[in-house]
This record gives sequence, C-alpha cells and structure tokens, in this order.
Amino acid sequence: MSVVSKMLWVLESRSREPLSLDDLASVTGKSRSYLSRVFPLVTGHSVTAYLRARRLSDAARQLAGGAPDILSVALDAGYGSHEAFTRAFRDQFGITPQHVRQQRNLDGITLVEPLRMDIAAPVIIEPPRFENRPEMVFAGIAERHPMNNPAGLPAQWQRFQPHIGSIDGAIAGVAYGLVGEIADNHFEYVVAVEMRHGAEISSELERLVVPALKWARFTHGGDLSTIRQSIGAAEQWLSDNGHEPSEASYSFLEYYGPAFDARSGSGDIEIWFGLKS
Repeated sequence: MSVVSKMLWVLESRSREPLSLDDLASVTGKSRSYLSRVFPLVTGHSVTAYLRARRLSDAARQLAGGAPDILSVALDAGYGSHEAFTRAFRDQFGITPQHVRQQRNLDGITLVEPLRMDIAAPVIIEPPRFENRPEMVFAGIAERHPMNNPAGLPAQWQRFQPHIGSIDGAIAGVAYGLVGEIADNHFEYVVAVEMRHGAEISSELERLVVPALKWARFTHGGDLSTIRQSIGAAEQWLSDNGHEPSEASYSFLEYYGPAFDARSGSGDIEIWFGLKS
C-alpha cells in the first residue's frame, strides 16, 4: 500500500477523531513535511482541507436528512460552536447549514466524496532512471495556485513562453515545473529553465537554487491531464522499493524535454523525485 493510500485509510477510518500530521507520520513512518507535500501532489487536497471537506460533507448529508438541530451536527463535525461551523460550511459550499436544513436536499452544493485508496492502481509506471546532479540554478516565474483547482497553470506557462529560448545562459530545449511550499491548500509553482552556473538572471525572473541531489526520473506516459496519477504511481514505486524522498526545497520537479508538445500537453514529460542520500 502506498503512503497516500495509508493516509487515506487513516483519514477515512478515523475521520471523527482529532487527527494531526504527527498521527499520520506515526502510522506511515514518514516525516510530517513529506506527508504534507506528497498528499496534495497526488490528491489535489491538503491533508487538513481534505479532512475538513469530508467532515463537512457528512454534516451536509445529516442536515439534508433532517437533523434535529445544527449545533449537534457542528459538534459531531469537530466544531466548538454554531458560528465556527457556519463559517466553515459557507466557505466550503457557498451556502449556510441553515439553508440546507431548511430545503432538506443537497441541491447546489458539491460534496467531497472519499478518494479511492488504490489511487495509484490504474497507472503502470516504469522503474525510474537514477541520476546524481550537482546544485542546479533555475530562472522562472513563481505563482501560487489552489491545490484542487490549479486552473491558472496554463496561463502561467503562457506568460513564461516568450522567455523560453531567449534567456542568455539558459540550457536550451528543456523547461521545468518546480513545486515549492504547500500551505493553506495552495501550492507554489515555478515555471523555469535551468541556468548555467554564473549566468546573469534578469530581475523580472525568480532565481531558485536546488541543492545537489540524487534524482529518480520517472517517465510520464500520458498527457498533462493524468500527471497526478503518475505522481501517485511513482510515489508508490519509491515506497515499495525502499527509497526515501528528500525534504529539500523544490525536490519535486516536472521535466518537459525537447519533444514536449505544448499544444497537446503530451510527449517527453518526466516526474523527478529528489532522494535522501
């Protein structure tokens, strides 16, 4: 069972209990920082956002089914007051719990259903190539996106497109997507090119340094629409074969090689996991 599958099992089987990343780290044997990064990469939700959405979805069903009062539903969902529950419910669904209880149906709201625990199973991924790389320097554009709806990624790539092939000192033919900090169900994403050491970087671009690491390079066989499934399969392969991903900043990369076709979103795509030595 992959690390993400184990996390989903715990989150679903103990959804009524207070759960923390420390609890999940104890069950999976992985660090808090690794879990907080890999779970969103595979599922599109941060751990806390998924657990909150699942509890609120269960609460919505209770309210639509005619729960006798809202406070008891709020307490059952882990909220200490009617007010806190109402704020969270409105943020999640766009309407109040009172409205759902009065209308006695779930029209107009999108529930978050349990994710499959065999999330990586539909994808077959080949074993990776391993490569030791020295420190790498990148130049690019950094933005933050919601984990569960990163609709702004194509526009970010489009804004960076004029820079590709025109940056002095860049290594030609290759572009990267670097995943940075993940917090509040948002993630930092940097569209970048690798720079030769010592090259000047324009002030309009971000400069990022990734430490020397051993990399596991997985080939993604599909287009960009299925990349999360390949990330899940790659994480499971690493876990099954005793490899520990690095916790260094920007130690997860998407690689877009010379044969990548930006119009179709396919061809020459790799997923890179930096590994602990």
